[in-house]
Amino acid sequence: MSLKSLVLVFILVFTFNACGINKVQYTNRARLITISPHKEILMGLNASKEIKKENRQYLDKDKIFLKRVQRVGRRLAKVANRPDFKWEFHTISKNIINAFCLPGGKVYVYTGIKKVVKNDDQLATVMSHEIAHAIARHGAERVSMQQISDIGHSILSLAIKSKVPQYEKVFNTAYNYGTNLGIMLPYSRKHELEADKIGLILMGKAGYNTKEALKFWQNMKKVTKNNKNDFFSTHPSDDKRIAQIKKFNQNIKK
Repeated sequence: MSLKSLVLVFILVFTFNACGINKVQYTNRARLITISPHKEILMGLNASKEIKKENRQYLDKDKIFLKRVQRVGRRLAKVANRPDFKWEFHTISKNIINAFCLPGGKVYVYTGIKKVVKNDDQLATVMSHEIAHAIARHGAERVSMQQISDIGHSILSLAIKSKVPQYEKVFNTAYNYGTNLGIMLPYSRKHELEADKIGLILMGKAGYNTKEALKFWQNMKKVTKNNKNDFFSTHPSDDKRIAQIKKFNQNIKK
């Protein structure tokens, strides 16, 4: 093995040893994370500053909707049990059906979501789901998986290059394609369903009706018509999501 390969093996071993092996709050799923919570929150803070700068003319213009978002957000933040988060709740006046929560508790909701949410319980469905991604550290987990995948790719690519260099290009293509479909996309779909589950728990703790989560996703299905196979998608299909939420609701009641 070449010196470069040995160095990469050392980096890989060091990375695994340095990783934080912990469990996701509420689901107890074990995972590896290479990024510290402090660094992750700092990344979220920097991203929030950029978002505010880029969306200055669209930020918090709809005062009535902003008050709804802040009211729901404060109730959810109260039960999220993240004292290290500096919570903020903002709206972006764009016709986009989406919302997101950055590490550190910076929540943004697009006004286009008003077409789908019919009450505060359904708005809580959206916001609790996004908050769940943040408190479960899904973003840091995805970055960590990519880092580990990149190191593994470098080691194997060097080995292929030294032994059978004519197959290096084929290997790189196959590795990237296989990693995307076999690791990154399934992880993303797993994160979505996990955020649904944690979101329902947060909704219940905050006093919202978790049954409205089903109605919200039924509304989304009508608007987005998302019935495609989820093999090539980062998100599960609406039908799968609705079925899982029904199960989650039953388990929460027990």
